[in-house]
Amino acid sequence: MLNLASTTDPAWVETALSDLDELLLDHAHCERKAAGMALRLMFRYPDRAFLHDPLSRLAREELAHYEEVLRALAARGGSMRRQRPSPYAGRLYHCVRSAEPERLVDTLLVCALIEARSCERFKLLAESVGDPKLSALYNGLLASEARHHGSYLDLAIQASDEGTARARLLELAELEAEIIADPTPMVRMHA
Repeated sequence: MLNLASTTDPAWVETALSDLDELLLDHAHCERKAAGMALRLMFRYPDRAFLHDPLSRLAREELAHYEEVLRALAARGGSMRRQRPSPYAGRLYHCVRSAEPERLVDTLLVCALIEARSCERFKLLAESVGDPKLSALYNGLLASEARHHGSYLDLAIQASDEGTARARLLELAELEAEIIADPTPMVRMHA
């Protein structure tokens, strides 16, 4: 279960398919940022030993995905470059409480929701994209994104307790649904 409070509007798929190269570029940025977030959490919380093995594995897997997406982008004649990000993640992280341990719990839950939304959208892309190689790429990433969602949720539960973490997840999922319902005109994974 992905714990999302809404489903993606079908219009997003049409927008995403309108410029696959721009979407792939954004996807590469997302994978790079996901690896960076896992590492930042390890550095921010050196005393939370339960975080380090799962986040280290997650960071390595995100970097492997980054490389995979870069190869797909290069196969289409594209390359990595700067790109204006969607406001989605920034708006979600703005919901993170500032006091500890709530900050850690919220950050882990926001990461879980981002992974869940990515999983949902990869499934939509795998089913809709006309390019068999891209379809295979997105199909191949589905299980990883679902697993990352579960890993972040498990870590949030360890950082607090199950009842607290799941209650806060419901609150954040509602906020995430509001954010995702306010689309930007950009072609982005989380627009």
